[in-house]
Amino acid sequence: MSLHRAYDPRAIQALARRVVRLFSENAQRLTTAEPCTGGWVAQALTAIPGSSSCFDRGFVCYSNDAKREMLGVPSETLDRHGAVSEAAAAAMARGALRHSTSDWSLSITGIAGPDGGTPEKPVGVVCFAWACRDRCETRTRRFDGSREAVRGQSVSFALEGLLDFASLRSA
Repeated sequence: MSLHRAYDPRAIQALARRVVRLFSENAQRLTTAEPCTGGWVAQALTAIPGSSSCFDRGFVCYSNDAKREMLGVPSETLDRHGAVSEAAAAAMARGALRHSTSDWSLSITGIAGPDGGTPEKPVGVVCFAWACRDRCETRTRRFDGSREAVRGQSVSFALEGLLDFASLRSA
């Protein structure tokens, strides 16, 4: 786990443009699962003209019930690892793929604050997963700052990770 840099709304917009261009050029579709960011990645992507060619849908599954019902996250995963864990992030990313027509997915689950942290999982801990049909990659980061700053940094990191993950797969 490591702290990440502050987020920049213009950088998010530039990353979203790159994602839309990469996915559109490769005729690929993307789905998001975003309990931590409340659909911010989906909003950033759909703000780009032409994104309908590559963005399929977004899930904002805030409660554990929603994670189970909408994405099929196993209760055992949530009970054993918690909603903020790489295991839960991976289950959400895989579930987003199963419940969509997408080739790729990303998920973001974390503790944006200002409350809700524990000594084991302090405010600012965010878990990510990027998935395609045959592979899933996870990461955990710790971000600093306000609720908005943690969420914004999470969006930037998720888009950067998606570009890396998708570029490796399409190469």
